Amino acid sequence: MAMNLNLTPTVWFGLFFTPVLISAGQILFKLTSAKTGNASAQGLLALALSPTLLIALAVYGIGTIIWIFTIKSVPLTIAYSFMGLTFCIVPLLAAVFLGEAVTLRYAFGAALIISGMIIINS
Repeated sequence: MAMNLNLTPTVWFGLFFTPVLISAGQILFKLTSAKTGNASAQGLLALALSPTLLIALAVYGIGTIIWIFTIKSVPLTIAYSFMGLTFCIVPLLAAVFLGEAVTLRYAFGAALIISGMIIINS
């Protein structure tokens, strides 16, 4: 059964920008974890008031709102494949902001993920 998709520029924006926001949120969560103390009441309160955590939650929230409007126009089976981009974006951001290594194995895996997205959406 052929689907008539209305992939407007706004929908394309949501399909690509949501994974970027989710990936940025992951980096912020990692930065938050480096400053997190123990699981005591005082540690949990400090975590809850952490500016980095609050920014991460806001970024995730904005990404979620954009995603909700995006999947209103696109079947989830198609849209969700774009979330695979997070597996490509997070390691790149981790390399830039956290000094983590990006390996040839990662590059090969990312190419496979993108190839899979192309196959799913063609």
